[in-house]
Amino acid sequence: MKKTILSIVFILPVILFSQTKDVDKKVLMVVSSYGKDMGSARPGYEFDEFSQAYLIFKNNGLSIDVASPKGGPVEADEYNKDKSYNKIFLEDKSALSLLDDTKATADVNAEDYDAIYIVGGKGAMFDLPYDPALQDIISNLYLKNGTVISSVCHGPAAFVNVKNGDDYIIKDVELTSFCNIEEELFGKKWVKEFPFSLETKLESRGAIFRQTDFMLSKVVVSGKFVTGQNPFSTTGTAEAVVASLGLTPVERTFYNDERSAYLIQDLLDNTKTIAWAEAELGKNKDNYDIPLIAAYGYYKILASAENNEGLLKGTELVELTSPHFFNENLQLLLAKTYISLDEKEKARDIANELITKNLLKEESEKLLEELN
Repeated sequence: MKKTILSIVFILPVILFSQTKDVDKKVLMVVSSYGKDMGSARPGYEFDEFSQAYLIFKNNGLSIDVASPKGGPVEADEYNKDKSYNKIFLEDKSALSLLDDTKATADVNAEDYDAIYIVGGKGAMFDLPYDPALQDIISNLYLKNGTVISSVCHGPAAFVNVKNGDDYIIKDVELTSFCNIEEELFGKKWVKEFPFSLETKLESRGAIFRQTDFMLSKVVVSGKFVTGQNPFSTTGTAEAVVASLGLTPVERTFYNDERSAYLIQDLLDNTKTIAWAEAELGKNKDNYDIPLIAAYGYYKILASAENNEGLLKGTELVELTSPHFFNENLQLLLAKTYISLDEKEKARDIANELITKNLLKEESEKLLEELN
């Protein structure tokens, strides 16, 4: 199975197992200083991307420092404190102290570190590309043997202005980041203020851009670079950093959202059947995040436009979750999609069910009129 993770979900507790031997490796985690008012005034870093990676680094025995362009306390965008990895992190006072008093990048000596991990979040687009101290850190690690340069989501924005001689260091490097289709679907609040389109800028610097379907995990390892496409590539990226440092990542229990995304990827790749997925959810639904699967179906429909294959995959995912998770707006979208797929009877059945339940009655009656 491909490791995939998807968006806007809730998870059950995860069990992490610590590396039993001392590995004497040190990683610098870098976050944006730009955030203000939990992302409402200015976007900051993504807490989920930080906490998940931090836990993996910690449980694999790495020493961790945290830096930001300005140093001092940093502010994340609003996040769900009930997610298991966030709860674990928030209960760790020593870990929290790293965010309350980050190192200023100007005070960081790159020689002290074996790896850098640049956390994403939309704030990364506004300050990380223009921080000369961070550029020096990245450049020094680029020239130092045995180091790993990593980032996730919008974190690769930190690479776009770093050069080695006349060439950008990412020239001819395979990498990934939050991509244009993801910005179109999920980045509407701040994307118009971005100084550049990240995917387009990376390619203009000579990078070989790789991506998978939106909001599924994609991790690219190319030389000393390790990059992840989106927030749901975080665990895979962090574990790839561990592996690139010559360690074997310790075993852990996957989050429910990861397990759900494996299921989504299997269905999209046709390596598992809908019948298998129906039986699996029927037996083990508590091991999955049902709203996550439904949400992916919703966005798959929105992103597919006139692509019937994509529309069919989206409807399959929504149908799969319907016995376990009912949302009237999602059902109405499903009905409208069935009309575009010339499945009018299915659309009619959904509209009648909504009317019977007195949900979106006016919209459903209008849809029935169109069908007649």
